[in-house]
Amino acid sequence: MPDRGFRIRALGEIAVRCRDMAAMVRFYRDVLGLQVLEGGHRDGIVFFRIAEGYGGHTAVLALFAEADSAVAAGQGSSLHHLALTIDRDEQDRAEAWFSENGIASRVEAFEWIGWRGLFINDPDGNTVELVAYDRSPGIER
Repeated sequence: MPDRGFRIRALGEIAVRCRDMAAMVRFYRDVLGLQVLEGGHRDGIVFFRIAEGYGGHTAVLALFAEADSAVAAGQGSSLHHLALTIDRDEQDRAEAWFSENGIASRVEAFEWIGWRGLFINDPDGNTVELVAYDRSPGIER
């Protein structure tokens, strides 16, 4: 691999266009438990704290009202899914909580890399993965 003089250290931000901003805010706040950043809410934009991040930049999820986001990403968004890291022992609790609250989910093991994903959809139909390192026997390292 060529020396680029830099390397990616962490995820800084995921930005998602929202057709129904209120439903999306409720989902990420109430279903997934993300916290709105202080000062992170203004007309058409809401920033959620995902994690501490790297180098002083908080890892964030940014929700943009669909009408306000056409220029930033272009009309043909190619978002496949977003993945949020959790501990493996928390995945089972998350799966149970989703089931108890009528939220459809599915699990997929990625044995080739040692990850396990728990997948749900947000109100706009975007796939959200809660991913964890899986230390189970038989998982390739």
